[in-house]
Amino acid sequence: MTPTGHLDTDACYRAVQSRDRRFDGVFYTAVRTTGIYCRPSCPARTPSAVNVTFHATAASAHAAGYRACKRCLPDATPGSPEWDVAADVAGRAMRLIADGLVDREGVEGLARRVGYTPRHLGRLLTQELGATPLALARARRAQSARVLIETTDLPLTDVAFAAGFASVRQFNDTLREIYAASPTELRRRSGARPHGRSAGAVTMRLAVRTPFAGRRLLDFLAFHVVPGVEVAGPGWYARTLDLPHGAGTVRLWLADLPAGGGTGFVEAEFWLEDLRDTAAASERVRRLLDADCDPGAVDEQLGADPVLGDLVRATPGLRVPGQVDGDETAVRTVIGQQVSVTGARTVGGRIVTEHGPRVDTPIPGLTHLFPDATTLAAVEPASLPMPRARGRALVGLATALDDGTVVLDRGPDRDDVRQALLALPGIGPWTADYVAMRALGHPDVFLPTDLAVRRVLERMGGSADSERWRPWRSYALMHLWNTLMPDTPEPEEN
Repeated sequence: MTPTGHLDTDACYRAVQSRDRRFDGVFYTAVRTTGIYCRPSCPARTPSAVNVTFHATAASAHAAGYRACKRCLPDATPGSPEWDVAADVAGRAMRLIADGLVDREGVEGLARRVGYTPRHLGRLLTQELGATPLALARARRAQSARVLIETTDLPLTDVAFAAGFASVRQFNDTLREIYAASPTELRRRSGARPHGRSAGAVTMRLAVRTPFAGRRLLDFLAFHVVPGVEVAGPGWYARTLDLPHGAGTVRLWLADLPAGGGTGFVEAEFWLEDLRDTAAASERVRRLLDADCDPGAVDEQLGADPVLGDLVRATPGLRVPGQVDGDETAVRTVIGQQVSVTGARTVGGRIVTEHGPRVDTPIPGLTHLFPDATTLAAVEPASLPMPRARGRALVGLATALDDGTVVLDRGPDRDDVRQALLALPGIGPWTADYVAMRALGHPDVFLPTDLAVRRVLERMGGSADSERWRPWRSYALMHLWNTLMPDTPEPEEN
């Protein structure tokens, strides 16, 4: 096997010739004569076929000695949606690396999370992605550093440690090697100036593929806010974050981003107790935004469907809201069983007030972190503000999360997680599948027993034969739910 994995060279070259943006992030083109690598959609002149090789990841191109193109900025492209569709070991490992796990626990910790020995995992990632776990983590640090350099006014020394580098020298050497420029040169060349809405905030631009239905994502998040942990207002959503080194807060400014640019940006403000959590915080928020979705592929398939077509054309780029903490999502799903969304919000808020750690935040209404699994596992079920059977289910789930019977960090195989959830008392298929969609980022989940979905389909005169919507059934589900979602207020004009 070659370092570039299973890529079809002829198909890749045809995509490069067409400059089709839908392939951005699926592979990267490395040009021997220039020593740089690009997105497939790069506007530069198409190189000769004999002078190019193709790589599954930016890290693979880095490891082969190529630098990022300064014209198409391939390192800003979100990760390949193929990883999420396949849910293979390489994809699971990449998601954990993006969260900074290698920086915190080393390659041994990464291997333990995905169930392999470090040696076998290194061999597998080299075969599939063309780079070792350490090289992939290094590429992630470099990409995080570039975002911070170009979109914040943090001192460069702070950028180095926020991105996960062990020293300023390592930071400088890595960026010179990968980008052929010093950190100071990158900041000067970017031409961008941070927008700095609030004192003490780190303001970043998070890359998402366009089109991006930011308004409807906001509507969904605002409709489901848990008091104390989340708040929303005209054009924005904010929440607290439980991060590896301390608490954090994020506020997102969500607006629709039309198709046309390939990649757009969502502005995010972070307040962090420890700057070392910058990369983990931004990655978890990108998961919440479903930033790695390929909306072109999703909309092309679902838009041709006789039932969904009009919905897709009305809301291009609709996302499946993800999560910033898998355990929290699972617990909130159990809280919401067999009650209205309003009821679930009320119960969730009471549990947060009773059991969640208090935190200081700059945003009114954000007062607590969501209680962790260890805390909830020790709660007496009868004391919870819900029917006793559901209370026992919640505590049983928290116990399974606490002792590792169920792991929702996107490392284990999705099917294994589903079976572990279904083995718990009070957890049925609807709950397990909803958790898979939201907590594990599964793009192909459908909930045929969901009453709201059945009513929408009946009203539209369609059927619940969801097989024709594979592998994007989660997005089909969101389009159906979207017809029921209330609007949040529009932001005021300045």
